[in-house]
Amino acid sequence: MRNFQARNFMRDVMQEGDGVLFYASNAEPSGVSGLASICRTGYPDHYAWQAGHKYFDARSTEAKPVWYMVDLAFVERFPATVPLATLKKTPGLEEMMVTKKGSRLSVQPVTPAEYDIVTALGRGTRG
Repeated sequence: MRNFQARNFMRDVMQEGDGVLFYASNAEPSGVSGLASICRTGYPDHYAWQAGHKYFDARSTEAKPVWYMVDLAFVERFPATVPLATLKKTPGLEEMMVTKKGSRLSVQPVTPAEYDIVTALGRGTRG
């Protein structure tokens, strides 16, 4: 992805072992479909150095990388997607970035409480 705010989260904030809500934005319906975890913290995105690659960026070099990535490990697939509409109406998720109008960032932080609520929704242990 090529967004500086998302890059900063991956480079500076995400740590090995952090939980990830996997949000499928191009699914019908859009929503959280499962869990992953960070298994490798932020490192330079080598695709930015490959001329001809769709993520090539001439500004990025091995000596001064512009873009970063993280590695994810699969944790769990939910039996059904937790739709964005459900996230928007669930108490405790009012401030979650993805529920805000116009929020299109591909990588967004969530609080531990938000993570727990969405996980319970996905597992069907919260009504």
